[in-house]
Amino acid sequence: MQNGEKWLDFRDQMPVVQEWAYLDHAAMAPLSGPAREALREWCDDATENGDVNWQKWRRRIEETRSAAASMIGADTDEIAFIRNTTEGVTLIAEGLPWQPGDNVVSPAGEFPTNYYPWYNLKSRGVELRLVPAEDGRVSLDQLEAACDDRTRIITVSWVGYTAGWRHDLDRLAEIAHARGALLFVDAIQGLGVCPIDVRRTPVDFLAADGHKWMLGPEGAGLLYIRREHLDRLRPLGVGWNSVRHAGDFTNLQFDLKPSAGRYEGGSYNMGGLLALGASLKLLLQYGLENIFRRVMQLTDLLCEKLQSCGAVVVSDRSEAHRSGIVAFELPGQDPLEVRRICRRAGVVLNCRAGRLRVSPHAYNNEEDIDRLIAALTV
Repeated sequence: MQNGEKWLDFRDQMPVVQEWAYLDHAAMAPLSGPAREALREWCDDATENGDVNWQKWRRRIEETRSAAASMIGADTDEIAFIRNTTEGVTLIAEGLPWQPGDNVVSPAGEFPTNYYPWYNLKSRGVELRLVPAEDGRVSLDQLEAACDDRTRIITVSWVGYTAGWRHDLDRLAEIAHARGALLFVDAIQGLGVCPIDVRRTPVDFLAADGHKWMLGPEGAGLLYIRREHLDRLRPLGVGWNSVRHAGDFTNLQFDLKPSAGRYEGGSYNMGGLLALGASLKLLLQYGLENIFRRVMQLTDLLCEKLQSCGAVVVSDRSEAHRSGIVAFELPGQDPLEVRRICRRAGVVLNCRAGRLRVSPHAYNNEEDIDRLIAALTV
C-alpha cells in the first residue's frame, strides 16, 4: 500500500470524519470503526446471551494485553489493565515502600493526575519537589540538581498537555537511575502516536488511559510495571482476579499472580478493553513510527498555515521535543469564543492555559487543517 493510500485507508476507519474536522485527540478521541464494532459485538452478545460466551471475551482481553505490550516493547506479564491514568499513578505512589524523608521530583505544571497522588504522600513523610517549568519545558540540569540520595521517583508527563513539550525519556531514565531512583511516566499524551520501546528506553513505570491517542473509550487503559520492580510494590486493590487460581472461588490461598495482572482485582471493563484492543490493533497495523512521522508532517503544515494567518505558535517544534499537540494564540481574540466559532464550522479543537490547542491524528488530512484555518479567518 502506497503512503497516501495508507492514510486514506486509516481515514476510512474513522467514522468521525463524516461530520467533523476532529483535531482534539489530546482531550478525547473519537472511537475508531473497529472499536465501535468490537463494542457492539460484545454488547449484543451480552444482551442476548448473558455470560454464555464469557470465556470467549475473556480470551480476547488477552489479545488486548498482547497488543498493548507490543506497542511499547514490553512483555505481556508487565501489563495491567486500569480504569484511567490516575489509577495507574496511585497504584505506584501508594505501593512503593516509602520512608519518612524520601522525596519525589517532578516538573511543575504537570496535569493534576501526576501531582495529587504524589502530594498525598505528605502524610507519610514524603516530599514532592517541583522543578520550575514553563509550558512543560524543564531544564534537565535543574531537575537533576533537585534529586538527592533520598529521591525515590522522578515522575513526568511524556508529553505536556498544555503545549505539547515532549520529554527525552532516555535522558530522564539516566538521571533517575544514576541517583538510584526510578522513573514514572504519565504517557497519556504520547502513547498511540509517539513510539517507545521500554527495552531500549528503561522507564520503570508507565500509565495511560486509552481515550486519547489510542482511540479507545474512557475507562480502559494500561499500566506498565517493569518485571524487576513487581515485588517491590505493595499489592493494592487485590481481589479474586489477583491470584494465580483466579476463578476458583473455593480456594482462598493468597497466591498472587507473578505478573502485573495481580492489580486487576475484580471484573474487567470488558466492553471497554475489547474496544481499546481493536483500536490498538489498528494503530499497530500502520506502525507507530509511521504514525509519528505522519502526525509530525501534519503539525508542521498546521504551524505553517497558522503563522500565515497571524497566529502565534507557542509549542516547541524542535525535532527533539515536538509532539502531536500544537498550542497557539490569536492576538486580540478570546480563545473560548474562537473554539465556539470553530465548533459551529464543524472543527473540533480545545483551549488549555488560556490558549487554543490543536491535536491531529494520522488519519487527519490537509482538508481538515484547511477547514480549521477557514474557521479562524472568517
